[in-house]
Amino acid sequence: MEQTIEKIWKEGFLESDALIAPKLNDLYNQKSIDIVEKFKRMYRINIIGIIFFALVFLPIATLVHIPYMGIPMFLLFMTIVTFAIKFKNKLEAINKNVNSYQYLKSFDNWTKEMTAFNTKMSRFLYPYVFLSMVAGFWFGSFGGNIPGNDLVNRILIEFPDMPMIFGLPLYAVLAFFLIIILLAFFGAKIGEWDLKIGYGRILKRLDSLLTDMEELRVS
Repeated sequence: MEQTIEKIWKEGFLESDALIAPKLNDLYNQKSIDIVEKFKRMYRINIIGIIFFALVFLPIATLVHIPYMGIPMFLLFMTIVTFAIKFKNKLEAINKNVNSYQYLKSFDNWTKEMTAFNTKMSRFLYPYVFLSMVAGFWFGSFGGNIPGNDLVNRILIEFPDMPMIFGLPLYAVLAFFLIIILLAFFGAKIGEWDLKIGYGRILKRLDSLLTDMEELRVS
């Protein structure tokens, strides 16, 4: 029968014949429990928060006449939730029939896999968000006037000699693609910052705890 995390950690993170003060062993076991359970709780809350925001953002975007932003962003949020749930299931599937150190090491490997995936996805996520924002403000509401075309007409009135490409101001097109390229290039770094804001403190605690446990195991 599969053991519960608490039962495993009561057995200790060291081998059964290791010589270590029981109180110290219990201290590290409790720290392990706190870190994993806190992370799981935060991860669940983040998933629920993204779902809630997506369900609220879509009707609001429609009401304020930017559905071309609302729909792509809703699809993005749902895609993020889909991947997040898959990672949550992987986390729950980590083998618990091991001692607490081995379980915590598996949890650390999971966090690294999740972080690497989010960092890679961020290269596409932020350009996609920018495209959605531009589409929302450019096309406006369904069936109405296109605000982007009105903006171009006003620019041409003020600057009739403005160079154009495909009916759009050349400099605006160049700026658009420059922003896309910069977001794709720095997307991974922005994704790392996002993760540090959300999980940075708990991941630092995890690294510190694993370092301490490994030093005790080899001492």
